[in-house]
Order: sequence, then structure tokens, then C-alpha cells
Amino acid sequence: MSSSFERYQKRRLISSYFSVVLSIALVLFLLGTLGLLVLNTKKVADHFKEQIAMTVYLKENAKEVEIKQLEKSLALSDYTKSATFVSKEDAAEAHSEEIGENFMEFLGYNPLQNSIDVYLKADFVDADSIANIAEDLKAKNFVDDVAYDKPLIALLNDNIKKISLWVLIISGAFTVIAMLLINSSIRLSIYARRFIIKTMQMVGATKRFIRRPFIWKSVRLGIIGSFVAMAGMGGVLHYLNKTFPDLNLMEDQFMVIGLFAGIFVVGILITWISTFLATQRFLNLRTDDLYY
Repeated sequence: MSSSFERYQKRRLISSYFSVVLSIALVLFLLGTLGLLVLNTKKVADHFKEQIAMTVYLKENAKEVEIKQLEKSLALSDYTKSATFVSKEDAAEAHSEEIGENFMEFLGYNPLQNSIDVYLKADFVDADSIANIAEDLKAKNFVDDVAYDKPLIALLNDNIKKISLWVLIISGAFTVIAMLLINSSIRLSIYARRFIIKTMQMVGATKRFIRRPFIWKSVRLGIIGSFVAMAGMGGVLHYLNKTFPDLNLMEDQFMVIGLFAGIFVVGILITWISTFLATQRFLNLRTDDLYY
């Protein structure tokens, strides 16, 4: 009979530990995923900014040497990510494929112009910077016009600011929720052993002596949960890096190591603090209050 009860208690204890580890791992995984989003918000925003092209249209009388010099100077400029010359023949072919018919057969000539598509670095994709760059390019006598999508750039910058603000607000709120969830799991685990705590206290054990094994056990559970969460985060990073290679999520190894280290430290700190507070609460309770 005693053996069956001991086995039951052991299974119950293992189940309690498993639920605590699972709770810690899930919360830390979600917290780490959100941290990954926060740390890469600028990188993702920059990626979208750098997909916007500014097109420099060239006059028909533009000399080849002038075009080559302009293309080279644009490629070497601080604000340029890449610059590509597009001949009017290539532009006509691309346009025909887009509309599904050869418009030059109808018109009898090619109305398009030679151009250079300039993709700017993210820091220069704002209304004032692009306007200044466009004015400098228009000043060249062989440049006919400079075109870019002003409304799209303004909308993109406004939305990035709003999204960044909301990401920070949600991150702060979720961090608090994560701490409360882990704290609740730890407190429930300690609650199941509140009579053991009070019994040890009644036979003369000091509060520090009683707390030590509970804190160490919870910290070990926090470490296990952290490793499970980090394994999940590794899978997410691998998937995102493979799906969106342009973001280069794995390029900044210091950031990745810092994120994983943060998950590990948070897992230890929250479990330590939660266990300390929970055991302290039951140590300060009267024996009669343990039943409520």
C-alpha cells in the first residue's frame, strides 16, 4: 500500500515538474520570438525600403560615355545600394511581357527611354533625401527626368513608425505577461508542497535552509525550459533564414547569441525570483492558513 502511494506521489511530482518546464519553455519561446521580431524590426523595414527604385530617364542624345560615367558615379555614391542600366529595348520587352502584347507593333516605334534604376540604401529612403538626390540628377543636361513613387515612400515610412511603436508596446506588455505566467506555474508547484515547507519550519529549519532546495530545483527546471525554448528558437531562425535569405538573420551572430543568452538568463531569473517569493509566502503563513 505504501509502495503504491509512493509511486503515485512520484508520478504526480514528475507530472508537476513536466508542466512547469513546459510552461517555462512555451513562454520563453514566445518571448524569444517577440525579441527576434523587435531586434530585426529595423532590418525588415530596411529590406522593404530598399525594394523601392528611383528611375533616372536619359535623353535620346545622351552619349554612351556620359551614361557609363553616371552609372559608375551612382554605383559609388553613399546613398546607392545598386544601380542598373535599362536600355529602352529591354524596357519595351519587359513592358510587352507585362501587358501580354507587343505595343510597338501597334505604335510603329519604341516610345520608351534608356534609364538607370537606382535602389537607395534604407537610410536615404525618405521624402527630403530622395528629393535632393533627384534635383542633383536632374541638373545634368543629359538627364530627362527622375521618377519615384512619392506616395508609396511616405506611406511606407509612416507605417514603419506606427508598426515599430506597436511592436515595442506589445513587447513590453508580453514581457510582463510572460513573467506572471511563469510565476503562476512556480507558485502552483510550491503550493503543492506547502505542508512540507511548514513541517520543516516547525522542526527548526531556517528559512534559508528550507528555500535552498526549492530554489535550486526551480532554477534547474528553468534551465531545462530555457534549453527547450532555445531549441525551438533555433528552428524558427533556421526556417526564417531559409525562407527569407535577403534578411540575413544569421549574419549578426552577436545578436543571435545575445538573444539566446537573454532567454537563458530570463529563465533562471524568473524562476529564482518566483520561487523565492512563493516559499517566503508559505513560510510566513500560519499553519491554519495553509488549508485555504
